[in-house]
Amino acid sequence: MGEWQRFFVENLTVPPHNQRRRHPPPRESKAFQCVLKQVEGNIMKQRVDGTSDIEFQLRLSLFDVTYHHFFGKTWRSTRRPLKVVPGQLPMVVFNETVYFHTSLDHPSIVLVTEVVASIRRRDGTSQDLSCGFGLLRLFNSKSEPTHLGLKEKGLSLYHGTPRALLHPLFQEPVEKNMYLTVVDGGHLRCALQPHPLLETVYHLLPENTLVSSLQRVPGVLTVQEDDFLQKPKLMKTVTWYLEKLSIHLYPSLEKFEEELLDLLMSDQSNLMLHGNALAVQERRLHIGVHNGFCFVQPPQVVVVVPETEVARGCFGSLHRKPGASSKPSSEGQDLVLRSRIHLTEMVRHPAFGVIFQLEYVFSVDGKASSAASLTMPAYMHSIRWAVWNPALDVSSSRVILPLQGGAQHNPSHVLVYKTPPASMSSEEGLRFLLGCQHPLKIIPQVLGCQSPSSWCLQRTGFPNLRCHPLTEGRSPLSLRLRNEPTSPLGGISHLEHDLSYSSPAPGASANDQLQELPFTPVHMPIMALGAHSGSSSTTLTRASLARLRASGFPEILDCNKEPAQVVDPADPVDFSPQREEADFLQSNEIVLQFLSFTRTAQDGTTSETWSKSIYFTFQFYRFPPVTTPRLQLVKADASGTVPSGAFSHILVKINQDGTLNLGSPGLQVKYLVDPSSLKPGEQRWFVRYLAEHSLQIDAWDGDSLLLVGSAAVKLKHLLRQGRTAVQVHHDLEVVTMEYKQDSPVMSGELLRPGGVKPIGVHAVVRGRLHLSLANVGHLCEQRLKKSNSLPPSRSRIVSSHDGAGGFHGGSLLSVNTHSTGNVCQAQKLADVDSELAAMLFSRLREVSTAFQHAPREASVTRRRKLERMLSVRRRESQEGDCRKKASFVMGRHEDRVQHLRDLQIIEAYRERIKVESIGSMLSQAITTHHTLYTMFGTAEFFEFALKNPYSVQHTVTIEIDNPELSVIVDSREWKHFKELSKTVTPLEEEMFHLHENRTPQVYLRPKETVHIPFKYQTFTMEHGATMQQGPTELTFGTGKKEAAAPWKSGGMQTKHIKVSFTAHGSSKPIAILRVNVEFQPHVVDQTFRFYHPELTFLKKSIRLPPWHTFPGAPAGVPGGEPEMYVRCSDPNIICETKKMGPGEPQDIFLKVAGGPSPQIKRFFVAIYTDPWLAVPTQIWQFYLHSLQRVDVGCVTGQLTHLSLVLRGTQAIRKVKAYSSHPQELKVDPEGIFILPANGVQDLHLGIRPQRPGSQFIYLNLVDVEYHQLVSSWLVCVSCRQPLISKAFEILLPAGGGKGSNKKITYSNPYPTRRAYFLRTNRPDLLQFKEDSFEIGRGETYTIGLRFAPSQSAGEEEILIYINDHEDKNEETFCVKVTYQ
Repeated sequence: MGEWQRFFVENLTVPPHNQRRRHPPPRESKAFQCVLKQVEGNIMKQRVDGTSDIEFQLRLSLFDVTYHHFFGKTWRSTRRPLKVVPGQLPMVVFNETVYFHTSLDHPSIVLVTEVVASIRRRDGTSQDLSCGFGLLRLFNSKSEPTHLGLKEKGLSLYHGTPRALLHPLFQEPVEKNMYLTVVDGGHLRCALQPHPLLETVYHLLPENTLVSSLQRVPGVLTVQEDDFLQKPKLMKTVTWYLEKLSIHLYPSLEKFEEELLDLLMSDQSNLMLHGNALAVQERRLHIGVHNGFCFVQPPQVVVVVPETEVARGCFGSLHRKPGASSKPSSEGQDLVLRSRIHLTEMVRHPAFGVIFQLEYVFSVDGKASSAASLTMPAYMHSIRWAVWNPALDVSSSRVILPLQGGAQHNPSHVLVYKTPPASMSSEEGLRFLLGCQHPLKIIPQVLGCQSPSSWCLQRTGFPNLRCHPLTEGRSPLSLRLRNEPTSPLGGISHLEHDLSYSSPAPGASANDQLQELPFTPVHMPIMALGAHSGSSSTTLTRASLARLRASGFPEILDCNKEPAQVVDPADPVDFSPQREEADFLQSNEIVLQFLSFTRTAQDGTTSETWSKSIYFTFQFYRFPPVTTPRLQLVKADASGTVPSGAFSHILVKINQDGTLNLGSPGLQVKYLVDPSSLKPGEQRWFVRYLAEHSLQIDAWDGDSLLLVGSAAVKLKHLLRQGRTAVQVHHDLEVVTMEYKQDSPVMSGELLRPGGVKPIGVHAVVRGRLHLSLANVGHLCEQRLKKSNSLPPSRSRIVSSHDGAGGFHGGSLLSVNTHSTGNVCQAQKLADVDSELAAMLFSRLREVSTAFQHAPREASVTRRRKLERMLSVRRRESQEGDCRKKASFVMGRHEDRVQHLRDLQIIEAYRERIKVESIGSMLSQAITTHHTLYTMFGTAEFFEFALKNPYSVQHTVTIEIDNPELSVIVDSREWKHFKELSKTVTPLEEEMFHLHENRTPQVYLRPKETVHIPFKYQTFTMEHGATMQQGPTELTFGTGKKEAAAPWKSGGMQTKHIKVSFTAHGSSKPIAILRVNVEFQPHVVDQTFRFYHPELTFLKKSIRLPPWHTFPGAPAGVPGGEPEMYVRCSDPNIICETKKMGPGEPQDIFLKVAGGPSPQIKRFFVAIYTDPWLAVPTQIWQFYLHSLQRVDVGCVTGQLTHLSLVLRGTQAIRKVKAYSSHPQELKVDPEGIFILPANGVQDLHLGIRPQRPGSQFIYLNLVDVEYHQLVSSWLVCVSCRQPLISKAFEILLPAGGGKGSNKKITYSNPYPTRRAYFLRTNRPDLLQFKEDSFEIGRGETYTIGLRFAPSQSAGEEEILIYINDHEDKNEETFCVKVTYQ
């Protein structure tokens, strides 16, 4: 790193707040001189106690009180020892002077001074402690500079650290804030005054940069042992010249710019073009002198133009339209500068450098004219920049400078294009001949670049321009910021008041720059269950089984009408694939019986607040997702077998009229997995699915439509293993995740590596689901109709000679077995061409069409009119036979004329389509059809046998019209897929040559046949965000209704892809391959649901389970755990994984943009363990529920009111509001009310949290008639604990008993009579004798307390809230109860 680069990185600053920069700039900047004399006070002596090696330091920073924003750079003094003189206060003498200037002449701009104690321990480590801080106003209320003399009292110091100023409670005036405590006897003696002499070096020292006399400013003459900034003197400048400058872009200027324009045009977010032309309007070069702090003078902007246009004398711009083809570029084009550059501000100093910045100006013009228009919008992009840091003894010599770019700091503070890799940038450089005091000759520069199609846009001023993912599907900017050591924007740093841990490394506190801490997500990573995971399942007791059997649930019978064998879920499963294949009952009927649901009593919840119905959602195997109808919860007969605090309910179906179907309790869902409905070989996949996967079931409240929880059950017990039928009973825990924050994050924990306290994730058991699973074997039915299964051919090799060609002769002769050659059966042209048939029989088609499309309701009237018309014509025919004969003759003549006209039309039509028909027939002769059956994320591999039909060699170009189908050009990837598919064809190294546009080419010898490897893989799915949430009203039949084939795709249509093999130099293909892609549903291994505020980004971290738990994972991998890869079905979602280190777990990071409320976004994530992404080991399904966010700040035990605005829909609705925490959030109106159409109504909320911290409460507005979600809110509650005025301690015996009665007194401090209400945070442990009381002025009331007994020993803190008549907290008592 050169001297300029080091000086530039060390002096980066934090800019002022954005609002300050938006205001009009002031007239001039004010210069200040701050003299720091000494610090006095006992607080420093306290730090010295017990420590011998300690020094003190002063740190200064600029702070904006209005916007709570530190800016500039923290200045640090030299470390000084403490002087203790008997009879005087301890002091530390600094005697340093600080200079700076600022144009922010606002009274809220202050200078923050901090006293820091640096302790060096015996083991060599150091620790920095804050001794206090002070505030020094720079401007008064009239925006005039402040004067502070040394003879004055001094600057008061406050306890704590300057980071306390960032708290929102610190408002103006800060000095009078109740949270600031002055240090007794501690102050800083200093002086502050304007320093106009500093104005002479304004161009060398940027604003808001604090420097002292011990620091050097490049360009200012330094005098030994003197304050050189007291009366600054400038160093002597040197005038240099630059001329004959030229820039060469690799491979050529025209090619580089055309590919650059293509990259901009293809950007997905660039929606503003709409077919208009994108042009390079101008090419600019910024040249300026920089002293490491700032540009000495504003950079000079010159225009560089192509060398060919200089020779022609015309200067145009390069345009690019969507879809326009590029012309071959000429070699040797340069960008040249036609003028000479004068640099008059150069100084012979190591920190002085010349900055070159190449900038392109693009414009959007609908007419694509070459002339630049004043009304044409222009957008500037930085391409490259370079710095020349000349030596002190510079002379005429040849210099080569490297070009820089990408996500790194540069003097202009803009983002530039990412540079190509180091291995491809050896030709890049800026070469010139330098000199002093005479014209500087610059020889042609070489600016070599990788093809723009392989590097990405970072971030520029182009509207709606995003990072274009071309390689890894992620932002290159984010990769650079994470993988490369970057410097912070400034050196703002403050210490905690008292840190109890040592620095990470010796001397770390002396570093001026902020060090990035190890990455710790704000939210704790969500643990993925894995394939083998299931909910906590317990074996049902005999009493429970007897009670369920007595409830009248349908009994599961096998094919012999015998009860299915009951399997204990605790027994191990001996899985044998051979035994499953040898079973003669190959058809499996999977039965899911939802029997009952047991609620678990929550904190403070009662049976009145529980819902009365429930429904479930799940997805089994590759069948479509299922949403069950609502099931009523009917309380079972309690006979003492139900555990305390739990209530068991039988699930009963609800009829369409709202009555209960008591005749058949429970819900039964059946799946018939028959080999005839599966593709060949899929039976093994299904058996493997049962053995290795779990079924995840989501339980929903049928009334409030809130998620109750999720349960997962293992399916391995459904393996029959030769038995006719098996069934297993499960008692599953229904678990939900709640996000709470028990205590606020302390600032000291933020600095400790890994010390960020995440928001707590608590797993709460909401109930238990009683479920019965069964597998009944049946004989496979032999069907005479055509099977819907997939073709039996599973060959990975596709050949044009295997009967898959597109031309098979005529349809009439297709039944002949002795067909030789290609035969075409002649047919009438009017029968095969609808266009010609319309021309020949136009009148007949019009009549028939009009008759066929007549309205049904008018058929009777039309028939009556036709009968009348026929009777009239019958009478007319009887009246005159002569007229009838005449009309007959005329009709024959008209038919003859029409027939001749049709023959002429047919002749013309044959001549027009003859060439096209022959060409189409020949194309069909060389066309091969192949069908793929693919799933999301799975790569389908096949090889096409391509034969050269000619007697000469050819270079064949392979063109594909769909990017999801590609040719495998990497031999390692080809070998990997051949091993997976067990294909035994030859494998060749470096078989393909990639053309300029990355099109593969292959060389074929005469009559040679080669195998071309293809891979089809898609990560796109038709998601379609839905706005509806609720149970379905469909009823499930209990008969033998068969489910649809699981491989049938109900959403995505069949894709047709054309692959052309064209010889080089010819436009006619030698072979054509048409690939038909049939989509199939995929297996979902796990489902995640997130609730997030609408129109915001969801950022989540999900921890992957150990890789060896994935299905099909190898027993051992050389070199440790394999790296995992992820892909998302939505290209607009950022999804990536990071390897945290050897032996560390891997996390998946998601960034999803939410939609409007109550939209539900659905997407999938595929997880791979191989770098070629062949087959996903796991596929996860995600649901993002967008909710309206409401932020509430409140106090525990106190009622907080707020209102929500309800907007009606197009129809009148009967609605009701439901809360996920009904004991903490009350709604008004509480019951069912009418929401008028297109009207506005208020919904009043009352929130009374039970515990401090942060928590989320979900609020749904549900249509009670149609059970649809109308609106949904996410109430973000931030609750603090009230101040405790009194504390008590009592001892109570544990292990039951009668409890204990206690009394406390309370006096009315008001001069009037008041009413008070009593509440507690633990109503289960404490009850009041009276919940309210009323006392007069100065009177005392005795509060009676009743403490409930506890079954276990321990300590509990119970809070007693005394609230006024408005339910506002007056006082809070804390009772610490010890049970022993």
